Amino acid sequence: MTPSSSVPRTASRLGLTERVFAGVRSRMLLRTIEAGLQRVEEKLADELTFTDGMADTTGRYLYEAGGKRVRPMLVLLAAQLGQGTGDAVVEVATALEITHLGSLYHDDVMDDADVRRGVPSAHAVWGNNVAILTGDLLFSRASQIMARHGERAQRLQADTFERLVLGQLHETVGPQPGDDPVEFYLQVLTDKTGSLIAAAAEAGVVFSGGAEEFVPAMVEFGERAGVAFQLLDDVIDLSADPDETGKVPGTDLRAGVPTMPYLLLGRQDDAASVDLHARIDEGVDRIADGADPALLDGPLAELRGNPATEATRLLANEWSLQAIAALEPLPDGPVRDALTRFAQAVADRSS
Repeated sequence: MTPSSSVPRTASRLGLTERVFAGVRSRMLLRTIEAGLQRVEEKLADELTFTDGMADTTGRYLYEAGGKRVRPMLVLLAAQLGQGTGDAVVEVATALEITHLGSLYHDDVMDDADVRRGVPSAHAVWGNNVAILTGDLLFSRASQIMARHGERAQRLQADTFERLVLGQLHETVGPQPGDDPVEFYLQVLTDKTGSLIAAAAEAGVVFSGGAEEFVPAMVEFGERAGVAFQLLDDVIDLSADPDETGKVPGTDLRAGVPTMPYLLLGRQDDAASVDLHARIDEGVDRIADGADPALLDGPLAELRGNPATEATRLLANEWSLQAIAALEPLPDGPVRDALTRFAQAVADRSS
């Protein structure tokens, strides 16, 4: 993959050219963001080059598989509230994308996922130990980049990483007695996904010299847009088309990882939903004992058409609207328009 070919492809994954940058006054902004994404892509190619041969192969693996570049896109958008796309903005955007990449290596081990971005997951190729160590290597590289930009960058990286780990820890342990499973899951999403999106929104303002009064609004925007993004991923995870998701349909549930449609299904008391929930639980237990994961094909197809999945879609829209409301302190203009469309796009993708 060459950096020069990746910007239009990654930008189009969320329909950004058509949706986020719609309208006459967004045309110049679009050119600015695409130029910034080009710089980030070139920086990623540089920073993800390792002198160690094995590290170079494993560390570049998921980067070369593609990706939406959602976080760099948001850093660049937020930077237009300040002095624009300077070197610090590009480097911080790169570090946050590498942090995201590192988390994918770990997530796939934790979830026992076989496919990521349309290719075999790293642990399926090299085993769990190499995948975990590669994720650690990427986290280290991201921290090195952030360290070039002072204490605030280091603190942002450390705080974000802590929340990522806490989110994964809580997802792994699961809700405790007295916890509401749905609320617990929303907090997991806020930490695992929302924290990194929020860091991107904050970083764009801070490292472009933007006004400090914009920071709280952008952090709230990022967290809520991040949760909306993940809720829609839960819907898309049930897609019958693996070309759309880059994964086998229902990968998370087959691995015993609860998703919002499953959790909302558990709140329904009609006989059909109770039976479907029980059959999914039974299937997950059988898969854990070595049964063929295909045994859940039927129940997951039923879940796709169950009202719980549509309720998840609506919940994603609610979080998207909350993200948009958080933008109220920002000045009117193409940046605020684009951020609004960003929140709408992450909660309204093809599924």
